[in-house]
Amino acid sequence: MIKRKLLEDIRKHLTKPEITLIIGPRQAGKTTIMKTLEEELKKSGEKTLYLNLDIEYDKEHFHSQLSLLRRIELEFGKNKGYVFIDEIQKKENAGLFLKGIYDIGLPYKFIVSGSGSVELKERIHESLTGRKRVFELLTLSFEEFINYKTGYKYEEKLPEYFAIEKSKSFVLFDEYLNFGGYPRVVLEEELSEKLNLINEIYQSYIERDIYYLLKIQKLPEFSKLIKILADSVGKTINLSEISTTIGVSLKTLKDYLWYLEKTFIVSKITPFFRNLRKELTKSPVYYFYDLGLKNFSIGEFGKVRDYSFLFQNFVYLALLEKVKDTAFQIHFWRTKDKAEIDFIIDTGVSLIPLEVKYKNLKNPEITRALRSFIERYSPPQALIVNLSLYEKSQINGTEVITIPFYKLIDYSFK
Repeated sequence: MIKRKLLEDIRKHLTKPEITLIIGPRQAGKTTIMKTLEEELKKSGEKTLYLNLDIEYDKEHFHSQLSLLRRIELEFGKNKGYVFIDEIQKKENAGLFLKGIYDIGLPYKFIVSGSGSVELKERIHESLTGRKRVFELLTLSFEEFINYKTGYKYEEKLPEYFAIEKSKSFVLFDEYLNFGGYPRVVLEEELSEKLNLINEIYQSYIERDIYYLLKIQKLPEFSKLIKILADSVGKTINLSEISTTIGVSLKTLKDYLWYLEKTFIVSKITPFFRNLRKELTKSPVYYFYDLGLKNFSIGEFGKVRDYSFLFQNFVYLALLEKVKDTAFQIHFWRTKDKAEIDFIIDTGVSLIPLEVKYKNLKNPEITRALRSFIERYSPPQALIVNLSLYEKSQINGTEVITIPFYKLIDYSFK
């Protein structure tokens, strides 16, 4: 089984009374985590009940709060027990439904999963304020992927593995860049089956989340937007231009983009600015949560032609891993005289500019834009992420670290 880092955090939360709510994209492994937890609880002598709203028989118990409580009481009586509910987005008014049961104060612990559309359709976060903790399970991170592929032999020393086993590790790196991190895709060995699986995941998302749950009728326009975003990763986008291209209003386009964010397909970052006169403040940049899905949407699944912006998307996902349990924010920087920095990590105390180079650098490449940012903001550190070079230098009191991508795994932003 592929080990998920989030599993331990969820495991610890089982002792808390609040609802454990696991959300994320379809096929990211939510059900696998729930089944794993249930098996562990059973083995330790705990009582469990597993209900899946994808199964007609189980759906019968969700006609009312009373009917669900009767089913739970049949299993546990008035004693402690763990109730697993999978695919909660299939339940109308899911947030209010769970709120009413939770507020009774019965000795039942609820572990609930749903795709991102659960928030769009049911406003579940709002209904369960103060009654739940949310865990976001995305597709496999690069660290999870590499650990699985190397049989967990180098869990505590992956950067050393990359530095020593260069040829083997870069084959795996290329595989991740091409196929992404959906668990079923990673587990499949044959290219044709990987392609079938990613197609099934994409079609399931379009048909079940977008059409059935969110009631979006213009599926060709929605799919075209995904393609445009996939082809524009790492680049600022013009919303008016895109709305004209796909043939929807600006308001509809903004709704579609919001849906894509909330269903864990794309992630938006906004410009960093302090000087309104000199820095661009409006156009956002989008990245994909899964590289394989991004590649599939533009016909490059397993056959990537240009790695530069794909590598930039990869670095963004690594940064998301670093900042997810912090108040840090990720932005990008553009000026009106065309200076660009790929990422600005705002820690609240300091700014860390980061540039991405899909190159085996021999020497640090310090661009005009990076020098300009250092002059304006005097950051304590600046990073240049590349394929292989590790070196430190100084510019006007700023430590410039040229770092291989794999060292991001254990790098700590301060």
